[in-house]
Amino acid sequence: MTHHTQVGIIGAGPAGLLLAQLLHQQGIRSVVLENRPRERVESRQRAGLLEQNTVDRLRQAGATARLDQQGLVHDGVILSYNGQRHRIDLAALTGGSRVTIYAQTEVVKDLIQLRIDTGEPILFEAEATRIEGLDSSTPLIHYVHKGENHTLACDFVAGCDGFHGISRKTIPQSMTTVYDKIYPYCWLGILAKVPPSTHELIYAYHDRGFALHSMRSPEVSRLYVQCDLTDTLDDWPDERIWAELQIRLGTTGWTLQEGPILEKTITPMRSFVSEPMQYGRLFLAGDSAHIVPPTGAKGLNMAVADTGQLFDALIAWYQHGSSSKLADYTACCMRRVWRVQEFSNFMTELLHHNPDKSLFDAHLQASRFNQLITSPTASTVVAENYVGLAAKKAGEAHSSVPTYA
Repeated sequence: MTHHTQVGIIGAGPAGLLLAQLLHQQGIRSVVLENRPRERVESRQRAGLLEQNTVDRLRQAGATARLDQQGLVHDGVILSYNGQRHRIDLAALTGGSRVTIYAQTEVVKDLIQLRIDTGEPILFEAEATRIEGLDSSTPLIHYVHKGENHTLACDFVAGCDGFHGISRKTIPQSMTTVYDKIYPYCWLGILAKVPPSTHELIYAYHDRGFALHSMRSPEVSRLYVQCDLTDTLDDWPDERIWAELQIRLGTTGWTLQEGPILEKTITPMRSFVSEPMQYGRLFLAGDSAHIVPPTGAKGLNMAVADTGQLFDALIAWYQHGSSSKLADYTACCMRRVWRVQEFSNFMTELLHHNPDKSLFDAHLQASRFNQLITSPTASTVVAENYVGLAAKKAGEAHSSVPTYA
């Protein structure tokens, strides 16, 4: 059976759902295909920090009712180096921009409910199996839903189906350039039923390894410790996790509160970019095109930035008959992608203990942190990147020499 729409969206993550909602507001029809059950989509623990730009886009989409009630707005962030802490005043250094702690799972729940409320199609357990006709005016998405084969004919395809989805793999390999970096450590993350011991995030370097104190709500803490590539969850009983967090996050006069651990995960650290982000009438957004290490808290925010770029380009096409923004989609996204990759790499190498590096490298690492403490300019650069660069800033930064020392 063949169905017709204007934009076929593969993937019901933040990028696909946000794009569908923004298009709906402008009267542009779309169908969202998601290969997982709704329960799985809404329960998967992912990022929890939203840039100012991301909050602004969600507000544009009418998706901030719960966020405004439950989101934790932060004016600053704390960096620690072997117990020596430095607070970066985000709001003061960026002219008032802030970050908001609100779990990606909650963003997804909000966007799914908005989609359902519109009555527009969102199909769960609908696996896209093949995309064809991308060089024509009516590409086709073949998918399986409830055991039956279907075809979705559309004007454009938005590939928002993540790293393992079919969208990126549809672009001919001969036309694709992949950039990849694997870091020699992982993150072990926990959700703990204990109120956060800090009002702002703490990123900590320690000679024993990195640690991060974040939060999900006033009652639930999110914490991470650096671990080895070969580690498994069996290597990290609760007692060991809390002991390492106490050491790595510790400083004089501060206490880390402990509580029951609700969930544990181990996350590999990698950077990945696939270029181009478009082929014919297929456009990639989010993890289908790029992945960053979580240190910079940019994965969800990059997906939203891509979505905004694609939405603006589609609006120019449908409302003004202009294809220039569609043609420039990859170039515009890549300026931000590489700026964010550089910042995420900087934060990762600043804050992690790498046993493979020399003592010379260790002294350089300490010097970088010292510059953040002593230089308002260096702190401003970190603050601007952390809260999210505006489109013009992202483009300018891509063409300049990185400003970190």
